[in-house]
Amino acid sequence: MFAETLKKVCDNVDGGLGAIIMGLDGIPVDTYTRHADRVDITTVAMEFSFILTQVRKAAESLKIGTFEEMTVKAERLVLCTRMLSPQYFLAVALHPDGNFGKCRYLMRLATPALTAQL
Repeated sequence: MFAETLKKVCDNVDGGLGAIIMGLDGIPVDTYTRHADRVDITTVAMEFSFILTQVRKAAESLKIGTFEEMTVKAERLVLCTRMLSPQYFLAVALHPDGNFGKCRYLMRLATPALTAQL
């Protein structure tokens, strides 16, 4: 159902490794992996789902508006995340040299179609 959109976002970004839609409870909805040997997108997203929950709660308690996106850059991976709804998020894993600006742009463009399918 979501696979074609995940594939389009991941494959059109230099360095795209995989993409996932997941609930903040850590349960995956759908995944696409371009390079399965380089990253386990499900495990990465599951570990970060708790952090996203905490960031969302912090934004609410500080009354700074709705939490929309977060990017984490590590030595071997960049993880771009974007909230699709209060309970679901889109995450795309990139190679550290990948184009995370374009990734953020494509994620933003894909959000309405993905949200409509949730």
